[in-house]
Amino acid sequence: MKPSSNIVSDAASKISQSYAQARSRRAVWEGVWRDCYSYALPHADAFQSRSTANQIFDGTAMDAVDQLASSLLANLTPPWSSWFGLKPGPELSIAEAESLAPLLEGAARVMQAHFDRSNFAVEMHQAFLDLVTAGTGTLLFEEAGVGQMAAFKFSALPLSTVTLDESLSTGRLETVYRETKMTISGIQARFPKAQLPAALLREKDDDKTFTILESAIPDAEKPFIGYVVVLTEPYETVLLETQIPASPFIAFRWAKAPGDTYGRSPVMKALPDIKTANKVVELILKNASIAVTGIWQADDDGVLNPATIELTPGAIIPKAVGSAGLRPLEMPGRFDVSQLVLDDLRARIRHALLTDRLGQIGDRRMTATEVLERSSEMALLLGATYGRLQSELLTPLIQRGWNILRRRGEVPDVSIDGRTVQLDYRSPLARAQGQRGVANTINWVTTTLAMGEEAASAIDLAGAARFIGEALGVPSDIIRKDLSSITKENQT
Repeated sequence: MKPSSNIVSDAASKISQSYAQARSRRAVWEGVWRDCYSYALPHADAFQSRSTANQIFDGTAMDAVDQLASSLLANLTPPWSSWFGLKPGPELSIAEAESLAPLLEGAARVMQAHFDRSNFAVEMHQAFLDLVTAGTGTLLFEEAGVGQMAAFKFSALPLSTVTLDESLSTGRLETVYRETKMTISGIQARFPKAQLPAALLREKDDDKTFTILESAIPDAEKPFIGYVVVLTEPYETVLLETQIPASPFIAFRWAKAPGDTYGRSPVMKALPDIKTANKVVELILKNASIAVTGIWQADDDGVLNPATIELTPGAIIPKAVGSAGLRPLEMPGRFDVSQLVLDDLRARIRHALLTDRLGQIGDRRMTATEVLERSSEMALLLGATYGRLQSELLTPLIQRGWNILRRRGEVPDVSIDGRTVQLDYRSPLARAQGQRGVANTINWVTTTLAMGEEAASAIDLAGAARFIGEALGVPSDIIRKDLSSITKENQT
């Protein structure tokens, strides 16, 4: 039984009202977003009311934003590299864990292959650019059509097209509104199951666009996401309404202050220095143009006409006998101090955007200790940010991909609940956080073994080897869980 038009209209009106309220709460952020995009990522977002290309004189922020986004991609989700895995959960017995580990590792490799064959790396880098610039990134994770090389399809959504709201139960940005303009053919291709109104189908202009509002709102009573597509202009009606196990929209933040909904970015922190450096470079260029062309003065003696003078090599400028003619005007001061100010500003911008910490290593002849200290420092700098990205980006990303492949029958029919199956993060940043524990463990084992056989008996070498393997991201299917028999044989 189809719902009546009044019910459909009421549902569309309710979604539109909730969207309008969320937009009003977002409006307080748009001013600072406009400044961030103007100076760090120009021409990348619709928040800009006018072109700012002719107002940008310093490219330090733009270069630092690109480097930080690339570093995040390489440290969190490196392309064509295993940055996650699956392992048995703590509620399984040793026998169950050993039998399940090879299946989970095989399933993780299958899912990793789908990520690698899709456009994930391209779109993820664009989402990281939004994250670094405005503090909030949004990724649309859809299922690709049957017969495609990969089962996944990604789209980095500009912040200007999405409106977000925080869930009270999870604290993540799970309520997402996305407003786009699409043609009739685009609506039918994107939403094959949408029920288009008869008046819309009678439209003869194939190029005419209509406003579409997608909303993904978590259900407070059920573990589902209510996904609704509303046609707002010129017909206010619901095109599609369904419940899905996981939202296709993945929104994540760099940092968050108490009471904030949207994230705070490193560009926001460095925005005063970015604006000042841009103004200093502008003044330096103006001073340089004056230094090149000069400011000249001349006596009005009836012979010299300043309007006809051209300062070119070999030019002859007439002057009256006894007059000073054309002579340069002495500048009242020098502008050399501006370079000192500019160097300090650029250094602070690079420091705020972590370019001096996460950039390329200048000296390739680094010792193992230096590499360990650099990894530890990186883990400390991005500790809070990595924890948030792990909760808001990596976990929903892997769970969404697992649900798609699970429905297709390409992975085992189990759920990643943290009890029977849990995630194992193996990105470079995750391994960097475990390097300190590995170093301490190896140091303790080495020191204890040197103390003699009596002290060495306190070491569980099998457990230490298992801990080091898990900390280094070694696949769980090659780490044996039950090592008691091997330990007894070695002792005898």
